[in-house]
Amino acid sequence: MTLELIQTSALLLALSLLQGLCLRFLSHRPRLAEIASGLVFGGVCVIGMMIPITLAPGVIIDGRSVVLSMAGLFGGPLAGVITGAIAGIYRVTLGGDGMIIGTISIALGVAFGLLYRAAWRGRRLSRRPQCLFAFGVAVHGVSIVLVGLVPGQSIAGLFERLGLPYLLIMGAATALLGLLLRDLEVRRRNENALKEREARLRAIAGAVPDILFVLDENGRYVEVMTRDERQLYRDAKDVVGQNIRTLLPEPAASKIMAAIRETIDSGAPVSTTYALDMPRGRCIFEGRLQAIESEARPRMVVLIVQDVTHRTQLEEERRIAAIAFESQQGMLVTDAGTRILRVNKAFTEVTGYAADEVIGKSSRILASGRHGPSFYREMWQQLKAHDLWEGEVWNRRRNGDVYPQRLSISAVRDESGTVTHYVGSFTDISLSKANEEEIHALAFYDQLTGLPNRRLLTDRLRHALAQSNRDGSRGALMFIDLDDFKDTNDLLGHQAGDALLARAAGRLRASVRETDTVARFGGDEFVVLLEQLPKDALAAAAAAERLGEALLSTLGAPYLIGDQRMVCTASIGIAMFCDHEQTVDELMQSADLSMYESKRLGKNRIRFFDPIMHRTVSERLLLENDLRDALSQGQFELHYQAQCDADGRINGVEALARWRHPVRGMVSPGLFIPIAERSGLMPALGRELIAMACAQLGRWAGDARFSSLRLSVNVSASQLYSPDFVTETRELLARTGCPPDRLVLELTESMLVDDMETAVRTMTALREMGIRFSIDDFGTGYSSLAYLQRLPLDELKIDRSFVQNLPDNASSLAIVRTIVGLARSLGLRVIAEGVEEPHQVQALLDEGCSNFQGFRFHRPEAIGDFEGRIWQRQPQTAA
Repeated sequence: MTLELIQTSALLLALSLLQGLCLRFLSHRPRLAEIASGLVFGGVCVIGMMIPITLAPGVIIDGRSVVLSMAGLFGGPLAGVITGAIAGIYRVTLGGDGMIIGTISIALGVAFGLLYRAAWRGRRLSRRPQCLFAFGVAVHGVSIVLVGLVPGQSIAGLFERLGLPYLLIMGAATALLGLLLRDLEVRRRNENALKEREARLRAIAGAVPDILFVLDENGRYVEVMTRDERQLYRDAKDVVGQNIRTLLPEPAASKIMAAIRETIDSGAPVSTTYALDMPRGRCIFEGRLQAIESEARPRMVVLIVQDVTHRTQLEEERRIAAIAFESQQGMLVTDAGTRILRVNKAFTEVTGYAADEVIGKSSRILASGRHGPSFYREMWQQLKAHDLWEGEVWNRRRNGDVYPQRLSISAVRDESGTVTHYVGSFTDISLSKANEEEIHALAFYDQLTGLPNRRLLTDRLRHALAQSNRDGSRGALMFIDLDDFKDTNDLLGHQAGDALLARAAGRLRASVRETDTVARFGGDEFVVLLEQLPKDALAAAAAAERLGEALLSTLGAPYLIGDQRMVCTASIGIAMFCDHEQTVDELMQSADLSMYESKRLGKNRIRFFDPIMHRTVSERLLLENDLRDALSQGQFELHYQAQCDADGRINGVEALARWRHPVRGMVSPGLFIPIAERSGLMPALGRELIAMACAQLGRWAGDARFSSLRLSVNVSASQLYSPDFVTETRELLARTGCPPDRLVLELTESMLVDDMETAVRTMTALREMGIRFSIDDFGTGYSSLAYLQRLPLDELKIDRSFVQNLPDNASSLAIVRTIVGLARSLGLRVIAEGVEEPHQVQALLDEGCSNFQGFRFHRPEAIGDFEGRIWQRQPQTAA
């Protein structure tokens, strides 16, 4: 029987679980849930009565009291009544002697449950396990008593046979069923509360403009909530289940992942800001993350995101406005009545007024009194018409000083167009005014001499030409250059040179009329502009000449510079002007040309402009432009003049530059070499010529007819002193295959005295490659045994000026004898240039010179003619 009780209790408990599931599904329909609960409990009672424990014929007991009492306690009055009705009806249908007692037992079970429910709600009883167990024992104790009243049964007998096991099992079943139902009730209540919280959360999320995300610690989106999906970077349906790194670009994804790890590790809220390029433009988002407390893995976080683009822009604008307001410009804000409301720090620094001294006062406190009513009337009219006024005003500082300022006033209007404020910004231009004067002086006057400079002279010359054009008056422009001024700088230093320039400027200024202009043109050049000369051309030129002579005398007088007494003469060029015969530039060029002509004629003299001089310079400039084109178009070529002994045997050759102009024909080196040197084209020309010479030697190296020839080529000073000359020459030799020992570089004496140390280093480096050196035109320059000893020379060339007068000129003969003796003593080869007559050859042979170069033997020839001559001579020489 005990086993039957346990089986009955287990069945009742299982069926009661079904009642809990029923209630869960009907939790949103409370009344229907009560009815369903009554039906379930009633059904359970019926099933329990269908498997009763039989004590005697017609006397049965079962677990109905457990279910009935719990139906009243947990189901409520409606569920309890329905349960009791179902159980009672079924019991009546069973009949038997215990029908009435059974029915009463059913009613009491429900009643006891309802009474317990009322006591629990009144907080007089709890639903703890011990209370439920005691309640079950009591209910079933009453059941035993009622069963004992059935005819043929006794209460004592029932308690003896059934009492303790029955009460314990049914009490335990009641407690277990009650606990289960209580847990189901608590769970249902918690689920309902959770649903309510979720509903509230969704309502809150829908009411606020923020976006709510739930993400796991790996960055996977679990849930997305937003009122406006346009705020999302992707559609919501495409977000859930995706990883943040696959959806968001960098660095936004990394920022959010870092914030997720931080909030999970710390448990504290974390904020982050990131930017995304949305369809509506670049947006700034601010996210706040909080970890969800849970034992589940992976951990979850809530991310609430707000679009703060507008706020960020406003903050940036406010920050910019604040920085702008505290700029270096003084600023003040007034109301519509010009009462000062706010000033910045720069305002205080400029005016001397502290903020509390001017706030609340009229802006008229700053007025200087220098401006009349008309000035302010015009200012307010412009402000009213354009909401802006800008200009220069004079205002007063706190200490009373009046100063100029650049002021800008802007009107601020509200939506109705009414002026609410004025914003003024100003800059103290006291310093700029002073700077303007200084700049004017710097722009138009020479700082050393105080004379007008080139710019001011040009302006005055333009006015003088215009005046001459109007009234027919004549004028003159004098260009003055101090002779050999460079020597003063080199010998006494630049300080002495500056003092000489200042003294010369003073003498010039004192020698002319007040209406004339003396200007410093640059360096040691001065210009005098004479105006209002006589209208007669000869009289005007005579007046200019008289002043020029006076200036020569004045400037040529001795100067006392420190302890040094020195004389510095001048060269003057004069260009006359009248009416509109010449432009400013043409007039300056004419005076400049005449000044250089004065220098060329011997210095310390006056030279008037001659049109022929202009044509000469123009021709030179044209030739210079052609020379530039010739370098780029490869118009240069080498002609070769053989060097030989007295018998005509060729032992060397000199490469001579020739320019084959497409229009002019062959241009003389005496014409284009000086132009190349003066225009700075000599380095490029020298590189091209030496490259052509090396290429020719490279070709000859493989031909037995020419392989023994030494080829001489001239090198300019700009090449010799170039820092890249050694490297360029080494690369040239390697590129052309030129044998270095067959290449002779010809230098002039004057080149070597400029920088002897550099010359020695460069020549030594080239000599180590095998290249030979020759001094060209020896004896015409700065001859010195010292440099002959130091330089790695191979050859001396006697200049043609000494050869031409041989043998009649004793001086030339003595010089030739000396050069030959010097070369012999130093172990150098000597060759005479410009040999044209037989008696010159004999005289040179008598003095020991056996190598010659000149028309007596060979003229310069193009490469084809020269190689043909060698070809013809080779058989004769061999024979």
